[in-house]
Amino acid sequence: MSKRTTANVVVDGRTLVVSNEGKVLWPNDGYTKGDLVAYYRAVAQWILPHLADRPLTLERYPDGVAGGSFFEKNAPRGLPDWIPTVAVPSDSGRRSEVRFMLCNEEPALVYVANLAAIVLHVWTSRVETLDVPDFLFFDLDPFDGCSLATLAKVALGLRAALEEIGLVPVVKSSGGSGLHVAVPLAPEYSYEIARSFGEMVARTLHARMPKETTLERMPAKRPQGTVYLDYVQVGKGKTMVAAYSARARDRAPVSMPLDWSEVEALTRKRAKETSAEFARFTIKTAPERLAESGDLWGEPYWKVQRLDAALAKARRLWQ
Repeated sequence: MSKRTTANVVVDGRTLVVSNEGKVLWPNDGYTKGDLVAYYRAVAQWILPHLADRPLTLERYPDGVAGGSFFEKNAPRGLPDWIPTVAVPSDSGRRSEVRFMLCNEEPALVYVANLAAIVLHVWTSRVETLDVPDFLFFDLDPFDGCSLATLAKVALGLRAALEEIGLVPVVKSSGGSGLHVAVPLAPEYSYEIARSFGEMVARTLHARMPKETTLERMPAKRPQGTVYLDYVQVGKGKTMVAAYSARARDRAPVSMPLDWSEVEALTRKRAKETSAEFARFTIKTAPERLAESGDLWGEPYWKVQRLDAALAKARRLWQ
């Protein structure tokens, strides 16, 4: 049974109400809304730089991960006036615009956790430059029968292709079964350019690793045991699960930045599936790891790069 308790939490001089903090959100693990709030407070110094000034979409689970969920783009009703928002014209639905909230400080992080917003999805651009991304990313999504070693080898193949043209990528677990590989960018290139570049890289990698990868978007048509190279999540309004975001899965895993040496080590493991490996990073274990390793998507790992020379070199070498 959930304990229907309410607590007042003072964060940076602001008093926030955490309602029903004993409500169990992960029933198989016993983790509560209070645990979710405590997690986001524990990692605030690391997650906030990845959330700041990015339009935020909340994935809310009011009845826990075993219940229904919904995505919330428009700022929640009753949003405190001290939490900033950004209005973006809507291209669908009845709204003329969507007012996204921005999570720039710890009190706002506590506020969204109290909404049972387990998963935090961010744009790849910030409010100052909404029309241009400041990173692009590849979602490496293992299909049925894909081993951990195969996923790791594909990620390393992607790193090699990017390094071949002078780019330095970073990598993280998705918090589920896959990996996200990102290239930090100077905010100077349109989404169209970034997506076209991502497609060029993905097609090059698929040509090099045809048995291990697929570009087939329809799951029913993907070959067993392959990694789907998803480069299409690059576009205005498209999102990525934020680094250090919790996920709505058993054991309460989080999306964890990795050192490339950790990915190299995965090639030597015999696991026939991938999610168990990444489930070791949870809302309980992540704060200790961060205290030891720091932010592997922060300085000096997050190297802002330009595409001009890389594009020219890719066209010369690959086309």
